[in-house]
Amino acid sequence: MKPINKVRIAELTRQLLVELGEDPGREGLNGTPRRVAEALAFLTGGYRQSPRKVLNGAVFQAHLNHMIIVRDIEVYSLCEHHLLPFYGRCHVGYVARDKVLGVSKIARIVDCFARRLQIQERLTEQVAQSILTESGAEGVGVVMECRHLCMMMRGVGKQNSVMTTSAVLGSFRKEAATRQEFLTLIT
Repeated sequence: MKPINKVRIAELTRQLLVELGEDPGREGLNGTPRRVAEALAFLTGGYRQSPRKVLNGAVFQAHLNHMIIVRDIEVYSLCEHHLLPFYGRCHVGYVARDKVLGVSKIARIVDCFARRLQIQERLTEQVAQSILTESGAEGVGVVMECRHLCMMMRGVGKQNSVMTTSAVLGSFRKEAATRQEFLTLIT
């Protein structure tokens, strides 16, 4: 993907402020277009990353065959339908075969996909598929629990709703006991 043009995003933000009835030159909004461009560059930085690049070689040989779980990974993303945030927690588990991933790299893979315009369902699947591909795991499970501001701030206005999605691949899909062990350990 091409590099983000922060100058163009700032210009468009300035125009948006005018269309909303604001004066982008007033004191409180004077630097807003630049700040919005910086924020959007950060919040969509996942487009300029790949899981392999994020791993940066932190895949280690380990002849193990047990479950590895990282719980409560913070997730922040933008809903592709309204450009409003959704946020929550992600739990990732995998059954290692011959390789393990550096523990912090699992959270970085979550961020790699979360820092794009997303829907939670696809985000969950992308994280699971990436962990499976990069680790060569026997199986992977991902559960994500998020609150969506597009549902809380507008529309139906439900403040306490939480959306839960899961993706199970390999042995997590085929073997009920493996899936149940994962679900038990993350709660």
